[in-house]
Amino acid sequence: MGQPLILALDQGTTSTRAILFQADGQPVGDASRPLRQSYPRDGWVEHDAEEIYAACVGVLRDAVEGSGRDAADIAALGVTNQRETVVVWDKATGRPIHPAIVWQDRRTANVCDRLRAEGHEERVTAVTGLLIDPYFSGAKIAWILDKVPGARARAEAGELLCGTIDTWVIWRLTGNKAHVTDATNASRTLLFDIQTQDWSDEMLALLNVPRALLPTVLDCAADFGQVTPDVLGRPLPIRGVAGDQQAALMGQGCIRPGEMKVTYGTGGFMLVNTGEQRPHSASRLLTTVAARVAGKVSYALEGSIFVAGAAIQWLNEGLGVRNGPRGAEALARTAREDHAVVVVPAFTGLGAPWWDAEARGGIFGLTRDAGAAEIAAATFDSCVFQGRDLIEAMRADAPSAFENAALRVDGGMAKSAWFSQRLADLTGLPVHRASYQETTALGAALFAGVGAGVYASVEEAVKVRPEAEVLTPNVSVNVREEAYARWLDALPRVRS
Repeated sequence: MGQPLILALDQGTTSTRAILFQADGQPVGDASRPLRQSYPRDGWVEHDAEEIYAACVGVLRDAVEGSGRDAADIAALGVTNQRETVVVWDKATGRPIHPAIVWQDRRTANVCDRLRAEGHEERVTAVTGLLIDPYFSGAKIAWILDKVPGARARAEAGELLCGTIDTWVIWRLTGNKAHVTDATNASRTLLFDIQTQDWSDEMLALLNVPRALLPTVLDCAADFGQVTPDVLGRPLPIRGVAGDQQAALMGQGCIRPGEMKVTYGTGGFMLVNTGEQRPHSASRLLTTVAARVAGKVSYALEGSIFVAGAAIQWLNEGLGVRNGPRGAEALARTAREDHAVVVVPAFTGLGAPWWDAEARGGIFGLTRDAGAAEIAAATFDSCVFQGRDLIEAMRADAPSAFENAALRVDGGMAKSAWFSQRLADLTGLPVHRASYQETTALGAALFAGVGAGVYASVEEAVKVRPEAEVLTPNVSVNVREEAYARWLDALPRVRS
């Protein structure tokens, strides 16, 4: 028998992936399947929960079979997931009573508006670390109970269960035995007290969600039950679970205060580990559980960028720049270095720390000698400046965490060395560019490895991460600050 193997299941918004890792962090098997989304009404986004489960089983089998490795050598399974998507199902039959409501769904906006108008947000933030928003799971659960005939009465009678996607998938993988989640996923529901680390009766009452529906909350490295033998031919312990952004934080090795990562995909997610002290954000950032291992909680500040890679897609589709992101980058690299064009890609509003859903995009600083190349370069830089907005807000909220800060970057845009260097240049921080991009799945595997005893500790687990390329700022402070000042000058012009 060779070194132990760890299987990771990454259930995302648009695809489901399984990756088989060796204990040294090397991937040896990989499989994925796309996931359909449905949009039954404006602002509604749903998934078929049964399709999600079938895809999970399929990719687990495909990854193991494709690796040529023996399933008997797999020490554990780790699970990571799209965090706020929620399912309600029949406890007896295991069948969902409604399609899964996806994190992007806005159908509960009127409920959230009413709760804010009634003055509840300050208390909600104090308990949960979150803002009142349809993004989070609690109001979605209540909506299903209120709209599906008889559901609320059945929930109160203990006949229904609910959970985020990790909970749903684990319930099914364990043969309808383990109704569990982890602290990171629980912290995204609007129902969890991140200080006491328990479901909050106050929030349950506010959002009208019966406690009997909810799963048991475990550490990120814990015993989540066993996958039934029919899936892989043998029982397989589930020993690690974390929401996708927290799993990526682990996969990037951000386990100490001040260590931070940003994932640049269609949008962007930035998290900074703040350690055991829960920060209180004056900048309307989210406070969330970064991890809970051996009963010890670490916290993080989180901010989101609504439009990152989507802005590059706009260059291709909206402005006709050919050859996808590579073509957009090639054009941007021909821009005059001294141009003063600013693009604010507020196509769907501005995310943290501005939280302005009504803002819309704009282009500023055009001169006669500015052209498509300068607009393209400014669009790439806008993704950096939105990240810097988050960094400055985080620095204000948790200054001690930034004493030796570096930024670890992954996601589709991080595949570009040029963009990663711009990130270092315009934030003034060293940038650690991941050499292995599937950091979310890797993080789930590392948590499972800790839970299964493959690694003695989180500190030992993160040592197996592949080496990252380190990029240091190579523009002057004056150039950096003048560029950021132009960005800050442009923002009020697009604000609502």
